[in-house]
Amino acid sequence: MVDYKDLTGLRRSYRKFTDDGIGAEEVRLILRAALMSPTSMGRRSWQFIVVDDKMLIEKIADAKDCGSQFLKSLPLAVVILGNPLDNDCWIEDCSIAAYSMQLQAADLGLGSCWAQMRGRGLSDGTSADDVIHGVLGIPEDLKVLCVIGFGHPAEEKSAHDDDGLKWENVHINSF
Repeated sequence: MVDYKDLTGLRRSYRKFTDDGIGAEEVRLILRAALMSPTSMGRRSWQFIVVDDKMLIEKIADAKDCGSQFLKSLPLAVVILGNPLDNDCWIEDCSIAAYSMQLQAADLGLGSCWAQMRGRGLSDGTSADDVIHGVLGIPEDLKVLCVIGFGHPAEEKSAHDDDGLKWENVHINSF
């Protein structure tokens, strides 16, 4: 296990993956991280759809015009959903869960990348949310925040280091 301070530096966005699958225990640990993530007032009102069917992943990747084609090379995608009518903090809660999954994946030596779907879509005006709803049969009251792709990285990336941190963006007591 990696120290948390090192893990945050190791977590990178990967868009190229090998053909190797992800084991059931690794998937369980990734989902466990999401299910343990903190939520507003302990609501835990997010939903997750695990997708390992290549045809479905390809359709999800085509839900918006750019920035999601990397999903097609992945063995696993997790669609993260929330209900805006049940929880005004659904975006925040889903974001925390998504990042928790990404940190767990990094700890397991897996790569991941976030594909933003909320507010995105196709040039014909179709929203990514509508496309993914149609592909996965999602109830109307749930909204798609993002899709996180997971796999074994096919590229090496160095860890983030402290030299690139923008400490000038940190303010104490006032701007």
